[in-house]
Amino acid sequence: MTKIVVLVKQVPDTYSERKLSEADHTLDRASADDAVLDEINEKAVEEALKIKEAGEGEVTVISVGPDRATDAIRKALSMGADKAIHVSDETLHGSDVIATAKVLAAAIGKVEDYDLIITGNEASDGSAGAVPAILAELLGLPQLTYVRELTVDGTSVKADRETEDGLTHLEASLPALVSVSEKINEPRYPSFKGIMAAKKKPVDTLTIADLGIDAGEVGLANAWSQVTEAAPKPPRTAGQRVDDEGDGGSKIAEYLVGQKLI
Repeated sequence: MTKIVVLVKQVPDTYSERKLSEADHTLDRASADDAVLDEINEKAVEEALKIKEAGEGEVTVISVGPDRATDAIRKALSMGADKAIHVSDETLHGSDVIATAKVLAAAIGKVEDYDLIITGNEASDGSAGAVPAILAELLGLPQLTYVRELTVDGTSVKADRETEDGLTHLEASLPALVSVSEKINEPRYPSFKGIMAAKKKPVDTLTIADLGIDAGEVGLANAWSQVTEAAPKPPRTAGQRVDDEGDGGSKIAEYLVGQKLI
């Protein structure tokens, strides 16, 4: 049986207005009324379910986030994941990618004899794109990143990575970590049966103490990078109107020259 771990994250909806907290310049998640399961994580869950359905398997989703992140976890469970681990602790607020990866590594350690970890290539709220690589280093696993096609074959995993130069064919022995790109698949919609079944699936809620992590290793105060100053983007101003009286072309050219665009 293939045991798969999928990392999921709740993020503000792409189309919602995002803002930083005035107190510490971190993402103001409480103000995001329409927080959702990140789209790239839906694709990661879908890929895990495809592998599970191709043979015998078990899918565990893991999320690090506040209490409301259970909504994102339930979405993954309603798609077909079997169980979940939710790490929720106020001391995690403001943690950077290194601390986040350490917490995820400890949470993954709660899953016995896992074969494969699947993540998205980067979250839409931070776009750091570093957690998969850091996590693979911490766990001592081979990493196959930015994958657009994935195949599990016995004790190995094969993948195609798409770059600007073409396709790179990758292969590694299990256990391994894979991060998927937007082209990997089209996620399924949860069925009514799946939504109802998700309510009964187990979700273990853990703190960093449960994971054996000291508060001095996480949080904004211990982050390697911080935002020291932020300001809202200025409102859009009206454009410059050009009245064409036979000389419209030259006026536009003069404007573009003045803006150093030509």
